[in-house]
Parts: sequence; C-alpha cells; structure tokens
Amino acid sequence: MAHQDTELVNWSEFSRTRGELGAAFPRILGYFREDGVKSIIAVEEAFRARSAADLIRPAHTLKGESAQFGAYRLSVMAEEIEMVARRCVETRESPDELIEVVVAMRACFSETMALLDRDANPLAARRPGGFGRRVETPVQGFGRAI
Repeated sequence: MAHQDTELVNWSEFSRTRGELGAAFPRILGYFREDGVKSIIAVEEAFRARSAADLIRPAHTLKGESAQFGAYRLSVMAEEIEMVARRCVETRESPDELIEVVVAMRACFSETMALLDRDANPLAARRPGGFGRRVETPVQGFGRAI
C-alpha cells in the first residue's frame, strides 16, 4: 500500500503551519484533533454500513486538514479512502477493498497526534536538568575556557 511508504509527519510542513498560525496554533491543532476524531468515526460508521457515498466527505475533510499539519501518511490514507469511495459510487460497488486502510487509520491518527502534541508542547523544549534541578557542569578550573 502506498500509505505505508509515506512519512508519518512532514516536519517542514508542520513548522510552516505552526509559524503561519502563531499564537492560534494550539487552538487550531485542538480543532484538528476534534475534527479528526469525528472524521474517523464517520469513516468507520460509513464503512460498516458499506456506504461509499458516506465515506467521501469525512475522508475528504481529514485529507485536507491532515496535509495542512504535515500529517502526510494520514492524508494519503484519507485520500485513498476518498478516491476509492468516489469510484465505488460511480460503479455502484461496495467499498470492501478499503477495510485495511479504514482499520489502520485510527492507529495512524493516534500515533500522528502523539508526535504533533509532543512537538507542539511548549514544555517539551526544557533546559537540561528541568525545573528546580541543578545542572552539573564540568570543573573547568580558574581562567580556563571549555
């Protein structure tokens, strides 16, 4: 499958979006999380109902939002679901071939959000030693530069 070969997160895209959104970034990332969960639930429900037409909108939404945050693997998976669902609507087929992608999408979303949250957390960039801990420095001796 093509999505397995796609990078989980494109950090350049993530950084670009973070820079463009500035102080609004944490709030918008939260919206992405909420919308992503809703989209995944909608995709899973539509798949269970074998409704190709009902797969299209949540997959399309997830595709675009994921790409915006650099979540490329998730975006590729959503795009595959959307494209196959569109074809199935046109040919009046069941979207059964999507089972592996639909099942893998929730785990991919969770893994992606864990990485995005870790990188977006302002506390993640801590100084060595952390708050309240003394950082051990090597003994330099008087007048010596390291």
